[in-house]
Amino acid sequence: MKYRLIVFDWDGTIIDSPGAIVECIQEAARDMGLAVPSAGQASHVIGLGLRDSLLHAVPELPDARYAEFVALYRKHFLQREDAMKVFSGIREILEELKKDRVLAIATGKSRRGLERALAHTRTSGYFTASRCADETQPKPHPAMLLELMEELDVGRRQVLMIGDTSHDLEMARAAEVDAVAVSYGAHAEEGLRACAPLACHSTVPSLHAWLRKNA
Repeated sequence: MKYRLIVFDWDGTIIDSPGAIVECIQEAARDMGLAVPSAGQASHVIGLGLRDSLLHAVPELPDARYAEFVALYRKHFLQREDAMKVFSGIREILEELKKDRVLAIATGKSRRGLERALAHTRTSGYFTASRCADETQPKPHPAMLLELMEELDVGRRQVLMIGDTSHDLEMARAAEVDAVAVSYGAHAEEGLRACAPLACHSTVPSLHAWLRKNA
């Protein structure tokens, strides 16, 4: 067994949410009369903590109106949340890995948001631990992975990070753990490969086959 702990990102890796997140950022900016970011700009910040995301995606947002933007974003997100589904084939991966691996989540979501998403998708039973952006340093800082390794008593050579953004891969590199990218989520394959993951998969079945052979 090469990896004892496999850490998954959430949005764009387990659940098909990047398109909705982009729309929510754009709608909130439009509601406030701010410049609406392009889909590329909005998708690039997926995975970061919410404050960091807005600093990059909506640079014109005044600090004094941050809470207003967040409230509008959450309103739009909640309207779409019930339509967000786990990517086809992901449950099968989790079922298989759960038999003899420890699974965890490292996400840019808030703790409240992740708990709501886990309940909605009925996936909480697969994961032993998780870290959220409002509990520690957000990605690409390595804190999430370092804290999970300490909590679960797993060395860095026994950890694999799976994510769909450069932020996930940079976090893994900073924590000195192996990483695999998936390009069916928020970031394009070219940018993911630039971060030198062990592999980059464009489909869930491709990821599943790689894990069976290498993890």
